Amino acid sequence: MGKLHERIDGRLRKFIEEQPVFFTATAPLTGDGHINLSPKGRAGTLVVIDEQTLAYLDFGGSGAETIAHVRENGRITLMWCAFSGPPNIVRIHGEGEAVFRDDPRWAELIALFGEADGPAARAVILVRARRIADVCGYAVPFMEYQGERTLHAEYFGRKTDEEFAEYCEKKEFIETSVDGLPALPLPLPPRTV
Repeated sequence: MGKLHERIDGRLRKFIEEQPVFFTATAPLTGDGHINLSPKGRAGTLVVIDEQTLAYLDFGGSGAETIAHVRENGRITLMWCAFSGPPNIVRIHGEGEAVFRDDPRWAELIALFGEADGPAARAVILVRARRIADVCGYAVPFMEYQGERTLHAEYFGRKTDEEFAEYCEKKEFIETSVDGLPALPLPLPPRTV
């Protein structure tokens, strides 16, 4: 039922790009640290860069556990489920890297997201695939996609970049993770693009 893939192309790439939601999972190296599992889903915020590399926008509004974990150890898993159409689950186990606003690669990477970019983008998470697999997904229920939620973009769209930086400074578990790991470097650099 399951199949390993050498690259993200063809049917697999099409499946990934068509899904309205995906999940990220990370964990610290310590055995008693918190495992993080996050849903992601704003349209256009995930791109397949090449056959081995994906990137997604990391926005403010929640903690920074994913950033902390990939900074510490790089381990990340992305997962997509087919909630409509033929059953399928795709997992990409990879090496993650957080690219921040002051990184020389920021302008080139943020441009990949076009209009999906937003005022609350604080990092681009790059994922280099080490293991690409899909399985049947026979037990995943059918669910109907009704559309995008706009609340996040609207809320942060009302903030200036300076106000967003202040928001990040005040929020718990942004500069440091739940487990005390370095997360988002503060102060947040201003947007250059």
